[in-house]
Amino acid sequence: MLEAAGIGAGEERVYRFLVGVRETDAALIADRLGMEVAQVQRELASLHDKGLVGPVAGSAAGGAVRYVPVAPDTALRPLLLRGHEALESARRGVEQLTEEYRAGGRRHDAGQLVEVISGASVIRQRLRHMAYGARELRWFCKAGHVAMPADDNDEEWELLARGVRYEAVYERALLEEPGMVDNVARSIRAGERARATGTLPVRLAIADGAMAICPLMPGGPGDSLGEPTAAVVRGSSLLDALIALFESQWAAASPLHVTDSGELADLGGPRSGANVADDERYLLSLVVAGVADKAIASQLGVSQRTVQRRIQVLMQRAGAATRTQMVWQAARQGWLS
Repeated sequence: MLEAAGIGAGEERVYRFLVGVRETDAALIADRLGMEVAQVQRELASLHDKGLVGPVAGSAAGGAVRYVPVAPDTALRPLLLRGHEALESARRGVEQLTEEYRAGGRRHDAGQLVEVISGASVIRQRLRHMAYGARELRWFCKAGHVAMPADDNDEEWELLARGVRYEAVYERALLEEPGMVDNVARSIRAGERARATGTLPVRLAIADGAMAICPLMPGGPGDSLGEPTAAVVRGSSLLDALIALFESQWAAASPLHVTDSGELADLGGPRSGANVADDERYLLSLVVAGVADKAIASQLGVSQRTVQRRIQVLMQRAGAATRTQMVWQAARQGWLS
């Protein structure tokens, strides 16, 4: 049980017994646990070195040395912390070795940059394997499915609960399929960042900016082409292009959010500029014109910090991560007119 803290099985038996009796010597421990005295003495010496037990002062003068346990929370926490640090260091080492392995493979075998896989079950398995090893996932979700039903979101909700970051762009036609609005709303409440657009050029899944899976031929029931086929793309200019494609579609799409009543909002396309105040529209026009924050503050008669705060509010309303995205969304949603 305590192996994760670097405590061996024999050490744990001795320590647990000592915790129960609070004070005793090696002979009594050996008798009660059915161990050799010499073995108990070795375990006690090791536990002492690890800070889990200590000798009773003056006990050796009257005979055998008696030992007392150190409180478990005091003694074990540093060991667990060291164990955690060691595991974290090992994890980083594995990631570095994996990247070196992939880089070496790319140098020696260009064919590893793009792997073609066929069959719905194979594609589904590869998508799941990629998702469960990722820290960030980006998706293009088109109407109709190739390998994974669009309403099968149990795995996504599990990964979101683990802290995996999700960004998804949905085709509006997909949101019209039965049950999809409720599924997307639940995903957003679980932490997914979602946007909607009219059409998407391809289906796409990107993990950590290091790998992408992109269907090549749809296949599926009723498809004369037979089994679906997908490309697994690793670090290359092609992967960079797919990432850039996602980012451009993301910037152009409309943010989705869940209202206080639990409904999915912003499904109908660009929002009207009617809810933008005149002073906000003027501020946006200055940003679009490339006027510096300091000059904007001077024109509006406010502090530069106030200008930055107001711009940040507008970025949040537009669902934008950058000012460029905010300007794009403002133009699409009629905020500038």
